[in-house]
Amino acid sequence: MGTLKFRIDNSEGSARLGTLKLKHGTVKTPELMPVATKATVKALSSEDLNEIGAQIIIANTYHLMLKPGEDVIHNGGGLHKFMNWKKPIVTDSGGFQAFSLGLSKEHGTGKMYFKGDVKELITPTDPYAKISKRGVRFKSVYDESYQMLTPERSIRVQEKLGADMILVLDECTSPLSDKEYVAKSLQRTHEWAKQCKELHQTDQALAGIVQGSHWRDLREKSAQYLASLGFDSYAIGGSLGKSKNDMHNILEWVMPNLPEDKPRHLLGIGVVEDIFEAVARGIDLFDCVTPTRMARMGYAYVNPPSGTKQNRYRFKLISIKFANDHKPLDPECKCRVCRKYTRAYIHHLLKVNEILGHNLLSYHNTYFFMELMRNIREAIEYGQFEKMKKGWGI
Repeated sequence: MGTLKFRIDNSEGSARLGTLKLKHGTVKTPELMPVATKATVKALSSEDLNEIGAQIIIANTYHLMLKPGEDVIHNGGGLHKFMNWKKPIVTDSGGFQAFSLGLSKEHGTGKMYFKGDVKELITPTDPYAKISKRGVRFKSVYDESYQMLTPERSIRVQEKLGADMILVLDECTSPLSDKEYVAKSLQRTHEWAKQCKELHQTDQALAGIVQGSHWRDLREKSAQYLASLGFDSYAIGGSLGKSKNDMHNILEWVMPNLPEDKPRHLLGIGVVEDIFEAVARGIDLFDCVTPTRMARMGYAYVNPPSGTKQNRYRFKLISIKFANDHKPLDPECKCRVCRKYTRAYIHHLLKVNEILGHNLLSYHNTYFFMELMRNIREAIEYGQFEKMKKGWGI
């Protein structure tokens, strides 16, 4: 077992207020992890993240093992020292790239499929990811060299990176994969999980990943099997179905089959309404690139009353109507950017493609989500979570 302690401090229904202790510090949950894909949260420094109040971040094993390489990071004292981040870090296993570089491209979809959203389908003559019983064969997105990621390599790379919590290698299936494929994939994922647990040698906490797409029997089977292996933490991954309702159902199937005294992480999810719905069903941890990705697309997040479920709690700052708008991004926000800069100024920076614009908007958006999680924790503590959820129109 790795260095991890977790306790439930309070609850409201299935929503849980918890304390997660890891090697590099304590995390109050529920919490959203900013995504430091390549050992950086895009456009933000570690100092920015500290100022914002981020408690924990997640980095990407696939990218880091290719550039700069796990040995470079290990020789530099591990990921914490390498990126000057003294708080907890999670690393994924690289398994999600098997999907994003493989079936995601072939099916033209993401973790969730919404009718009408599918992109042009492609049948690559030489796909970037091929999966076998042994592992995932990748073609590097950097130099097109071929790489083999096995359970053993994933674990050994993550050990060298030195994160507080690491994830087992798994296969994330597409929401358009049929049940026969998902069942075979699930068996493979379970075998990899068992291998990863047997190979694990450090005091890093190890998380198992529940798969099974949107089929109840497969999800329940996966949760029960992984629980029997006794991981330090559990993540819910893979395809989350063809609707928000599918995602809610998956969580309701999985949760009763996982140990209550272990943290639960919903992988790759971080939209406002999804956070509320998942917390209400017992999720403790999230990770998502949404705050900084939306900033690069010119969107600013706003609290109610300006932010609503209909506008997805954001507005398009690069729209011409904000060129002469000298109000803060969000009058309800207390972040450094909203206290000191205007919509017009940041709009200008984005229009002329100045890097500072991406920094300021990424800072604000990340603060928005960190503050949302702080408020959710406080609401659970005082039995006001459902009231808060309704106040956000969810």
